[in-house]
Amino acid sequence: MLPLRYAGRWRIAGYLLLAMVLAAAMVPPAWFGLSNSLSFIANFDKWLHGITFTALMLWFSGQYARHGYWRPGTGLVAFGLLIEIAQRTVSYRTADGMDLMADLAGISLGAAIALAGLGGWCKRFEDGLQNRNG
Repeated sequence: MLPLRYAGRWRIAGYLLLAMVLAAAMVPPAWFGLSNSLSFIANFDKWLHGITFTALMLWFSGQYARHGYWRPGTGLVAFGLLIEIAQRTVSYRTADGMDLMADLAGISLGAAIALAGLGGWCKRFEDGLQNRNG
């Protein structure tokens, strides 16, 4: 991990993000009311998985140096697998291997964006706060 002043707070915020994603993955789809209005988008569910895991990888890459991006990547693969296993336990959701593939694509895209320069953003954010506050 990067030497962050607020490492504990970043970590707690990350865990809250993961909890929100897991909760959203476990509630009945009808709760969102989006399925009918967005049904014209082919594979909307897969796009949602990819976008979500891209965002999660970007979030966690902000806390790691470039050589450590494999750690959040590995953790997010396990988290995607956990979601699919959890969805098998409820009758109104289905586990789908293609969802996991979309998660992997999102993690890969997030890692590529992080490697292109967005990674480590937490440190730059903290440094900017420090400079602003003197």
